[in-house]
Amino acid sequence: MDIRGKVAIVTGGASGIGAGLARRFAAEGARGIVLADLDLERAQGVANEVGAVAVRCDVSREADIQALVAASRERFGQVDIFMSNAGILGRAGGIELEDALWDKMWQVHGMAHVWAARAVVPAMLARGEGYFVVTASAAGLLNIVESAPYGVTKHAAVAFAEWLRIAYGRRGLRVSCLCPQSVATDMTAQGSGSAGLDGVLTAEQVASAVVATMRDEKFLVLPHPEVAGYFLKKAQDYDRWLGGMQKMYALHSGGAA
Repeated sequence: MDIRGKVAIVTGGASGIGAGLARRFAAEGARGIVLADLDLERAQGVANEVGAVAVRCDVSREADIQALVAASRERFGQVDIFMSNAGILGRAGGIELEDALWDKMWQVHGMAHVWAARAVVPAMLARGEGYFVVTASAAGLLNIVESAPYGVTKHAAVAFAEWLRIAYGRRGLRVSCLCPQSVATDMTAQGSGSAGLDGVLTAEQVASAVVATMRDEKFLVLPHPEVAGYFLKKAQDYDRWLGGMQKMYALHSGGAA
């Protein structure tokens, strides 16, 4: 898809990858950009910079997403691209973490994509064209040793993006899934952890990878190309891959190898 002349919504648009995407979409000639974020003041700052519209939105609430899409259509007439990008880091840990944290992760990394698709995909299918991009993570393909809720819910994000592509890809809906490792954002300000193994990219580098993938209408966006090799090794020898991840878990948790 050529972004020029298109209308795009970007959730999590106040900073990090979302802000990087807004700047790149503007440079690509998007007709309209709507930045959605819980932090409206910060989103407005980015919007002012690129000539976009800022809307406060809590993606863990379907009503907020519906209102976001309605406001975008009222302003620009339609939505051509939905960048379902908002995410949260949560805390390190596993099965001991409280249900409330798991639930919030499910809402933001899982149901937010479902709710967004409900809001925009039917109109895209009716026009025979539209692009839906899910920001997952390399953790959605490979898992992550620090946080069980993060790894599990990012797997769900990848699976939902796959399902959208399977179900609607022959009806004009383009779907891509962004799976980076560590990116320089607020979420990595205190350290990149195991995700920083292959370096920390800028939001601008990630945005370039997204735009290139959208042009080619491919599914996976892999700003860290090493992820493809790790994913292949996982499929070829699952047990060996699990053994390697156990060693990484021990390294980052202080447990026994």
